[in-house]
Amino acid sequence: MSEPIILSTWSFGKKANAAGWPYLTGANQSSLDAVEQACRAIEADTEVRSVGCGGCPDRSGDVSLDASIMVSPSRCGSVCYVRRFPHPVSIARLVMDRLNLVMLAGEGADRFAARQGLTAANLLTKRAQTMWQNWVCRHPAAQIHDDAIVSLPTNLEESDSLPVIEAEPHNKYHDTVGVLAMDSREQIAGACSTSGLPFKVPGRVGDSPIVGHGLYVDPRRGAAVATGMGELIMGVCGSFLAVELMGRGAEPKDAAREVLQRIVEAFQLPEMHQVAIMAINPSGLWSSAALRPGYFTAVRTTTRDELVAPECVLFP
Repeated sequence: MSEPIILSTWSFGKKANAAGWPYLTGANQSSLDAVEQACRAIEADTEVRSVGCGGCPDRSGDVSLDASIMVSPSRCGSVCYVRRFPHPVSIARLVMDRLNLVMLAGEGADRFAARQGLTAANLLTKRAQTMWQNWVCRHPAAQIHDDAIVSLPTNLEESDSLPVIEAEPHNKYHDTVGVLAMDSREQIAGACSTSGLPFKVPGRVGDSPIVGHGLYVDPRRGAAVATGMGELIMGVCGSFLAVELMGRGAEPKDAAREVLQRIVEAFQLPEMHQVAIMAINPSGLWSSAALRPGYFTAVRTTTRDELVAPECVLFP
């Protein structure tokens, strides 16, 4: 029997971990329940501007949500471009549990959620609407022309439409919530949820709901979740690559670093772009790495409940 552990991205990950932890203790412990409930806690938090209700809208002023959940290559589910339901991670789990497929998108995902009895909600908060209106005033061409070139930040605190907040871990406004958990039976599960890039081109979908990009779990090799600029992660199949490297013998810290190195080799990186990878192997050894400072992992075990800086920062 192993010590249970839950890991979540960014400082709001401590709240995610608190919601997931009860599902890792007791007779009915389930790493899958833990990661779902951890994501749901952040999806419901309107103070978080990059996940669930309260997430930043796209350029047209509409909020759309993406999520995925996974326990193995043969058991995973995801949804993207959800526009009427506040808990995409739960829709993703229903896809995994009740359908013989992996992914639903857009109106199809919303209709499926309605058929499953989930409760719809208005995803656009007044504060998010005000943020969008302010952004449109600064970038009027971007609202009219989807292909207009506009510099968009990876993390919301870097946006010129928001006050600059200097440092994690005190800043609650980052992007994807990604969660990995292992229960005492050594069963690993992962999930992630996001509202995507702030003020994105309508229809844009990033790495989070795509199995092998934002999230990958293989019980024989380990699990990984990614956060940051989705297009960079998608270009190297980031989470799959980390898990594959661990399966070939790499420790989590080396696997995470290699994913970032592949990104550096493949892309010309603007200074603002951030990517972080969090990885755990089947024995419970875990690590994280980031392109730049500012990322923290929230970790909770029976003896720890804290934010931890990545072992590797490529550009310190």
